Amino acid sequence: MLHMRLFSILLIVTLSISLAAPAGAQQADAKLKVVCTTSVLQDQVAFIGGDRVEAISVADPTMCPHLQADILPNRLQLNREFIRTADLFVAYGDNNDVSYNLPAVNDFMMANGYGNVTWVKSATPGAGWNTPEKSKALAAEVKGWLIDRDPAGKDYYEQRYVEYASTFDAVGPAPAELEQLSQTEVIVMYWQKGPVENWLGMKVVNFFAPEFVLNGTKTPAKLVDDINANPEKYRNVSYVIENKQSTELARGVEEALHDKGINAKRVIFTNFPGSVPNSDTMADVLQYNKQLVLSQGTTPAAAEAAPAGSTAILAGLGAGLLLAAAGRSRQ
Repeated sequence: MLHMRLFSILLIVTLSISLAAPAGAQQADAKLKVVCTTSVLQDQVAFIGGDRVEAISVADPTMCPHLQADILPNRLQLNREFIRTADLFVAYGDNNDVSYNLPAVNDFMMANGYGNVTWVKSATPGAGWNTPEKSKALAAEVKGWLIDRDPAGKDYYEQRYVEYASTFDAVGPAPAELEQLSQTEVIVMYWQKGPVENWLGMKVVNFFAPEFVLNGTKTPAKLVDDINANPEKYRNVSYVIENKQSTELARGVEEALHDKGINAKRVIFTNFPGSVPNSDTMADVLQYNKQLVLSQGTTPAAAEAAPAGSTAILAGLGAGLLLAAAGRSRQ
């Protein structure tokens, strides 16, 4: 009987403490669960959200959005429980989101009986995010989304946003880098044309795009035709800049330049965190892209300064002179 009385007293005390706790205290440690369409938003949500938020990305950052239809269902299935219990669904809202990511999530939710999704989308889906200023602008929207959903964390999210914005401070080209880049001529993939011109300050001689863009008028094949017809226009091109998520469109462009004696180097920029090693954040992505076009200081003209085979001839002459000198020194 004594044991029963002690158990009853303990039960009453436990219930009293539970009832006396403030509303929502039992969920104090629960994080806001956010489903993002891309790793760009995931990066921003996770950083600004900090300890109050957990985020996942629907799309694979390594692949072209137009090629993800077959893999999205599996990615959603792998995150099934997270998506089912998510508190917030956020999207950039551009054509790729509207055509692929949003329908995939909506269909997944309906097929599993999880209900309809209310999406929160960017007010400027055409603005982009692949410069420091554009990333900061999108992050400001993300901060607002989190505050609207979790007003109690307003001060925390404001502070985290300031910290996030500061991660781009060291990304912008330094004066010496800008000087080098401003004298560098490039051919660039359409999606990267804006940041290459307006952020890195490089000289865009021409650009290329997939067949479905600009009515097929700027395909790599048409660019190759122009290179063959007007090689002098491209004589000083140092780089052919690809976009990782758009597959290897420009390999033929690089080969066409080489055929004309133009020693341009093909490099591959990226748009999404997590798509290449050491690119966990958007600041990492921009730093990665910038370093690709700062790593090679030579110009195409330097490669053409000596005719083909002249290097070997000069090397042979130099070796002969050294041997003669050595012979004289032994006499």
